[in-house]
Amino acid sequence: MDHAAEHLDPTEPAPASASSSAAVAEVNAWLSSLAAEAGSGGGAGGRAGGGGAAAELSLGPEPTPRGVAYLRALAAASQARSRAAGIAAAGLRAQASEFRTEAARLREALERAGFARDALPPPAAAAARAVAAVANLLAIRDTEMSSFVVASADLSLRRAEVEEKRDKVHKESKALLDYTRKAINKLTELKKMLEKFKNDVEKQQAEQMTDWQTKLVMMDSKERQYILQVSNYKAMLNRVGYTPEINHGVLMEMAEHKKDLERKTKPIADTLRSYQDLPPDKALAALAIEDKKRQYAAAEKYLEDVLQSALTTTGL
Repeated sequence: MDHAAEHLDPTEPAPASASSSAAVAEVNAWLSSLAAEAGSGGGAGGRAGGGGAAAELSLGPEPTPRGVAYLRALAAASQARSRAAGIAAAGLRAQASEFRTEAARLREALERAGFARDALPPPAAAAARAVAAVANLLAIRDTEMSSFVVASADLSLRRAEVEEKRDKVHKESKALLDYTRKAINKLTELKKMLEKFKNDVEKQQAEQMTDWQTKLVMMDSKERQYILQVSNYKAMLNRVGYTPEINHGVLMEMAEHKKDLERKTKPIADTLRSYQDLPPDKALAALAIEDKKRQYAAAEKYLEDVLQSALTTTGL
């Protein structure tokens, strides 16, 4: 059977000769035959309206090349299918005629032998119906023993196949049932583990929250302590006259200057310590004391001058 009509595409480009008069005539003839078949199928009334249907199904005065090509291919496919259907119908009619002839011959033979359907007793009729049912079940078309044996063997093979498939399905069902049971057990274990994890997480979160609260209280206390210390340090710096201009570099310079002053005043301190061995005479001691006082005053004045000059240099 031709399946060209199933693959027709009206968007494909039409051949150059698709709009020729021969193609249009072929398509019109096919449409007319369709209308005639439709009219003949409806009796006299259908035939009376056949001309109108044919006129309705014919192509217009200016058909498009694409439409003509599509209808021409459709007509070819329809005609091919019609021919194939006619051949198949003729074969089936021939088989039906042969079956009717064979049935008439068998019926005549059974009537001659006294085995007509109406003449059979009820048990025999029931047995015949059972044999016919078995024959239909086994798809037997004759009364040969070999056909019954072959059909029985085929039935046994099919039964074996069915049993094999049933056993296979039973094994698969059993395996699936075992797998389902294992999955259910695993799911139960997972649910228990999830519940345990939830409890552990809640407990851990509670402990962690308590720890955080304790740490927050401690940090709040430390914050207040540090704020108080910063305030005290600021007050101390204000009291000692600390200014932002006194940075680390300035302090280091002042420390170096202090060491230099200590190095310069050390000989004077050694000299003063040497005056500890004053004579026991009061007059001499008084003179020595006065001399030491003058030297000490001079040293203090010198030290103040040095410090003042250092502070002046730092301010600049």
